[in-house]
Amino acid sequence: MKNVAIILSGCGVFDGAEIYESVLTLLALHRRGVNYQCFAPDIPQHHVINHLTGEEMKGEQRNVLIEAARIARGEIKSLETLNADNFDALILPGGFGAAKNLSDFAVNGAQCQLEPQVESVCKAFAAKRKPAGYLCIAPAMLARIYGRGVELTIGKDKDTAAAIEAMGAVHRACDVSDIVVDAKNKVVSTPAYMLAQNIGEAESGINKLVDSVLDMA
Repeated sequence: MKNVAIILSGCGVFDGAEIYESVLTLLALHRRGVNYQCFAPDIPQHHVINHLTGEEMKGEQRNVLIEAARIARGEIKSLETLNADNFDALILPGGFGAAKNLSDFAVNGAQCQLEPQVESVCKAFAAKRKPAGYLCIAPAMLARIYGRGVELTIGKDKDTAAAIEAMGAVHRACDVSDIVVDAKNKVVSTPAYMLAQNIGEAESGINKLVDSVLDMA
């Protein structure tokens, strides 16, 4: 039975992991008889957003691992314990947490850096030629992991795609229901809620991504 590691970036689209994307990924893996384990870095969130108003909650601070545990129903481990040798593949759901907590892409764009633990773990999977899937805005990190020429999608947003290409990646425009596969690097991406208008649209691409990652594992 295959084992897949999931890296979450908190809980909530505007400051953490996108909940629907995370749950759809876990459901797709479960339906395919795959074991999975969730992880998250034990670090403070970049900031906290009120998801009712969309406004920042000044003075409030939350922890990425503790917040991500909400999605994983407590079945989650600190990212520092993730050993790529113990898993067949890696998947990162999106949400702004990928661009605020796992990296600083939301702030620094093409000059972004990855959170050190995230960079170390993701590069370990890449070095071992183990397949990985990145959803929504998470593919913005791929140039920092796989280097120049890595092929990916975040959908069709021209400004975001331009920042990603400035980092050395190759962006492929993609519909919400489809995926982009970089066979050389064994990495798969899908737009998910970068384009999805509802949970059903998000599910179509996520299912294809999960199938593609598992096929390569």
